[in-house]
Amino acid sequence: MIVVTGIGWVNHKEYGCIIEKDKKSHEGFNSLHSCFKNESIFLYPVKNFGRFDMISRTTCFCAALALKDAGISYSNDHKHAHKRDMGIMGTNEEGCLESNINYYKDYIDSGRILARGNLFVYTLPSTPLAEAAIHFGLSGPLLHMSFKENKLSSLLGFAKRSIIEKEATAMLAVNAEESDAISFVLENKDDISNKRSLTLENVIFAAEKSSFDEMISALSDLK
Repeated sequence: MIVVTGIGWVNHKEYGCIIEKDKKSHEGFNSLHSCFKNESIFLYPVKNFGRFDMISRTTCFCAALALKDAGISYSNDHKHAHKRDMGIMGTNEEGCLESNINYYKDYIDSGRILARGNLFVYTLPSTPLAEAAIHFGLSGPLLHMSFKENKLSSLLGFAKRSIIEKEATAMLAVNAEESDAISFVLENKDDISNKRSLTLENVIFAAEKSSFDEMISALSDLK
């Protein structure tokens, strides 16, 4: 049975962990990297964080919170023996459109000769997931997907299937926008002992609310 052992979320003014029932205010996304380091949500600084586009930042923020909520630690020693057999899947509304626009504007401003390479890095929709996988030492499958409807339930369904088909022992499912983001840790109930969890079916039902705030409220009410 696949269950959800951690859910982390962040928006422009708050962040939290669902299973721990923890919610805090913050002073804006620019303050969160230092805040997360000080609170040991980031167990060590995120490399090259200053050049990240916004979706890469919100992806790492909510992923760190979800792993914390699930009681999963990680190391900055990313040798193969220390990597975690966890995959990461993600979705969002517009992929990397904003980063592509920023790169193209920079190309125009530079006389259509050369644009900044650090902007080019984020012109693939899978890049935010790759940045998170590098930082958290995830060695499982990595995939960005787009859905016409039922975005979160579809994403969670794909993550569940990856565990059932033994592509990884656990999955991190991320829906990250520039304004807010949420991440879910999925594990096999047979692989965890005495760990708090939520049924995947209840999480999917709560996650399909019409607004981000309504979804967080519905998830927070789950037991």
